[in-house]
Amino acid sequence: MGRRIERLSDIVENGLCVGCGLCQALAGEDRVEFVMTPEGRERPVERKPIAPQAWRRIVRTCPGVRVAGAVPEAEAAGRAAQTDRIWGPYTRVCLGFAADPEVRFRAASGGVLTALAAHLIDAGKVAFVLHVRASARRPARTETVLSRDAAGVMGAAGSRYGPATPLAEVMRALRRGEPFAFVGKPCDVGALRLLAAEDRRVARHCKAMLALVCGGASEFRKTRDLLAGWEVGEDELSLLRYRGYGNPGRLRVETRDGRAFEKTYLDMWEDESQWCLQNRCKICPDAIGEAADVAAADYWPGGSPSGEDAGFNSMIARTAAGRALLDEAQAGGAITIVRELTMRDMDATQPHQVRKKEAVWARLAGMRAAGHPVPEVENLRVKEIARRRPLAALLAEARGARARVRRGRMSEPPAAETAHGS
Repeated sequence: MGRRIERLSDIVENGLCVGCGLCQALAGEDRVEFVMTPEGRERPVERKPIAPQAWRRIVRTCPGVRVAGAVPEAEAAGRAAQTDRIWGPYTRVCLGFAADPEVRFRAASGGVLTALAAHLIDAGKVAFVLHVRASARRPARTETVLSRDAAGVMGAAGSRYGPATPLAEVMRALRRGEPFAFVGKPCDVGALRLLAAEDRRVARHCKAMLALVCGGASEFRKTRDLLAGWEVGEDELSLLRYRGYGNPGRLRVETRDGRAFEKTYLDMWEDESQWCLQNRCKICPDAIGEAADVAAADYWPGGSPSGEDAGFNSMIARTAAGRALLDEAQAGGAITIVRELTMRDMDATQPHQVRKKEAVWARLAGMRAAGHPVPEVENLRVKEIARRRPLAALLAEARGARARVRRGRMSEPPAAETAHGS
């Protein structure tokens, strides 16, 4: 892979970019700019040559190039005592929800990530939380923010099904020299954990890495198509909420002239061909947050909601720090724990994650066979996990991936800005 990844455009055009923003943080905004492409992807464009040292750091930490499980820095900080073949390292697995009824109602699922982030601020453990929220100026878009109080954290509650670049701000966060927490997708957290091997300030200042268990990041065209179905222009919006206000909650759109539209969660996601997932998400070796201190997931028996409920999260504490955070948040009244779980409970409520984990090694093998670069995968057991599936199934996955490469479906055009900009 290394011989083919020689510049930023190679990562983008080979369909490996997730748009996390880390390359911009490492290279500088004067050299790397993120644009929204016509396809609805946040992608980096190299405006000036990237310095060699910065490029080497990008290659070692970019989640499109490298995906790692347990890394030395995490082990030194106290890795889990147990490792499940599918779900990876863990110190505690439990079911619960945000103790504050308002947080539980407004946030996605049971509001646990919101509650944990707010608890860290209220307890004086961190000075701010680095995370994303709906843009105040353009509600359909997502922006990165530093929240310094629980109200700010609450203002970012809820899922964002679209492009986001949370790591674009990580170097600014580190330069502040203050303790902080990070909330993001597993790929974002994995990249931040790899950055810890490059920059000692990460371990010094980032006191908690929190991840959602991820079904994949949709391109912005998913949102554009939804709005077009209601004949609503993006510039007319006053609100776009994907989830929350119940579990799973409805997608809700409001316009400045008083119109409102809603769609149920199941209606929004019933047609998998319209999910508009980024290419990199389809070959993700870690959608379950193995690099996080705590990963939180929807808790739906069978893998999808049967209706609205009060909201619950399964929580996986993966490190000693993650276990301590769950224990302290429970003791401090920030979260309510209903019961302890097993990893087989995770299988039953996230079966699609099990299927993806079993298939990813074969998909990557098929892409390699077609001469396509793939991420380097470390300490994620993907080959071992693949052995759970019959050989015929693995061959089918590999051949399918090879065929998609040959048809150009795993590649992207060069990043170009849309008429509306980013």
